[in-house]
Amino acid sequence: MSKKSPISKFNQIPRGWDAFFMVILLLVSLFMLVPLALVIIVSFSSESSIALKGYSLVPLEWTLQGYEYLFKVGDQVFASYRITIIHTALGTVMSLFVMSMYAYVIAQRNFRHRKFFTWFLFFTMLFSGGLVPHYIMNVRYLHIDNSLWIYLLPSLVSAYNVIILRTFITSTIPDTLFEAARIDGANHFRIYFSIVLPLFKAGIATIALFNVVGRWNDWFTGMLYIKNPNLIPIQTMLKNIQDNIEFLKQNAEVAGTPDGLQLLNSLPDQNLRMGCTVLVIVPILCAYPFFQRYFVQGLTVGSVKG
Repeated sequence: MSKKSPISKFNQIPRGWDAFFMVILLLVSLFMLVPLALVIIVSFSSESSIALKGYSLVPLEWTLQGYEYLFKVGDQVFASYRITIIHTALGTVMSLFVMSMYAYVIAQRNFRHRKFFTWFLFFTMLFSGGLVPHYIMNVRYLHIDNSLWIYLLPSLVSAYNVIILRTFITSTIPDTLFEAARIDGANHFRIYFSIVLPLFKAGIATIALFNVVGRWNDWFTGMLYIKNPNLIPIQTMLKNIQDNIEFLKQNAEVAGTPDGLQLLNSLPDQNLRMGCTVLVIVPILCAYPFFQRYFVQGLTVGSVKG
């Protein structure tokens, strides 16, 4: 009989510990799934049920009041979804293209000004002009307010993501591969498109996921720069709806009239908030499986040496 090597014994986990880790992972999964299920259920719960039982997985009464109020705005919901999808998809592609090229340049060890451009990138992470200069630059000089470009240009480059991409290139693609390509006569564009990008899928997908989530959840840009209803993103639209309901409720309480009280009782509150949350998170949940395989590869790259 062949004896097991010490390495194989070290890699084996006893069944007791295996079951323990499975229970821990199950509990962690429940901690993530139960709040999500609660949000969805509360979005279909009536206000009276929420007032009596609070947030419950088994409400007293089911209703579509929150969603009906949301879709009363009609075409605005679809217009906001459309502009959000456009600027999320287009902005992510543009950002990945620019940031990956920047990362490729500063990853070249024979590039003379590599340290300067790396320092320049890192400097922007430490110091920022703030909101007022940002607003003046976009509105007064670039004139990109109230247009699609306000979603694309200011957020085109993230210094943090460029550094991650640079590190990914230096840790996964050997310099000898670049040297061999240059000896064969390939220029930098050929190396970038034919060598870097095919070997770069995990890093690109990882940063793409971060970029998609950040752009999808961006409500502040639309609130600050957009006046055209057709360019208002879904996040800003939902926030405006909630602010309007809060304003109406406050004024109805102050008025104290029968009409005001009737208006106060007819307006959705908690189920509307949860309905807004569902409308926002469902597209991201549907998109995440497409990135999951590459996302896991990007997190584990370099952890195992062949």
